[in-house]
Amino acid sequence: MVKLMPRLENCTWSCSCAARGKHKNQLEKTAVGLAAKVGEMLSSSVSSSPLTLVGHGTRTPSTSSLRSSSTNSLNLNQHLVQRSLVLFAVGAFMALVLNLLQIQRNVTLFPEEVIATIFSSAWWVPPCCGTAAAVVGLLYPCIDSHLGEPHKFKREWASVMRCIAVFVGINHASAKLDFANNVQLSLTLAALSLGLWWTFDRSRSGLGLGITIAFLATLITQFLVYNGVYQYTSPDFLYVRSWLPCIFFSGGVTVGNIGRQLAMGIPEKPHTD
Repeated sequence: MVKLMPRLENCTWSCSCAARGKHKNQLEKTAVGLAAKVGEMLSSSVSSSPLTLVGHGTRTPSTSSLRSSSTNSLNLNQHLVQRSLVLFAVGAFMALVLNLLQIQRNVTLFPEEVIATIFSSAWWVPPCCGTAAAVVGLLYPCIDSHLGEPHKFKREWASVMRCIAVFVGINHASAKLDFANNVQLSLTLAALSLGLWWTFDRSRSGLGLGITIAFLATLITQFLVYNGVYQYTSPDFLYVRSWLPCIFFSGGVTVGNIGRQLAMGIPEKPHTD
C-alpha cells in the first residue's frame, strides 16, 4: 500500500499538467483569433477613409488626385485668359491697320466728330474687332474638340503668318483694285477667300464657321450703317459693298487659324459620342 501512493501522485500531476496545457493552447488560439479580427478591422477602416494621413507629410492617392485636378483647372484658366488677351490684341491691331486703308481710299466714311487724330478711325472699332477676334479664336478649337476632328493641317506658325499676309492682301485688293463694277470685284474676292480657306484650313468646321461669321458680321454692319454710325461709298448690297462678306469670311478663317495655333499647348480631350 505504501508503494502505490507515489504512482497516484504521479498520475494526478500528469493529469493536471495536461489540463493546463490544453487550457493554454485554447487561450493562445483565442488570442490569435482576436488579433486577426482587430487587424482586419483596422485595415478596413484605413482603406475606407480617403483623407487619412500616412506618416508625416504624406497623403492618400485621393487627396493627391484632387490637388492635381485643381492645379490642372487653374492652368487651363490661365492659358485661356492668355489666349484671349493675345487674340484681342491681334484683332484690335489688324482692325486699326485695315480700317485705315479703307478710310484712306474713301471706301468707308465716318462722321468727323468720331474720328481719332492718331489712326483716323472711330474709337470703338479696335475694341469691337478685338473682342470679336477673341471670341472667334476661342470658338474654332472648341468646335474642333466638340466634333472630335482636331485640325492638324499645316499647324505651324509659318503657315499662320502666311495666312495673315494673304488676308491683308485680300483686304488691300478690296480697296486698291479697280473693276468695271462691284460684282466683278466681289467674285474675285470670293475666289481669293475660298483659296485662302483651301490653302490654310480645309476643314468642314472652318468652312461652316467662316460662312456663319460672314453672315452675322454683314448683318451687324448693315444695322450699323442703317442707323448712321458710318457709311460705305457706292453701296450695291443694301447699305454695304457686296464684297464685304468675303472680307469677313477670310478674316474669320485667319483668326481661327491663330486661335488653333495658340491652343496647341493644351492636350486635346478624347471625343465621346
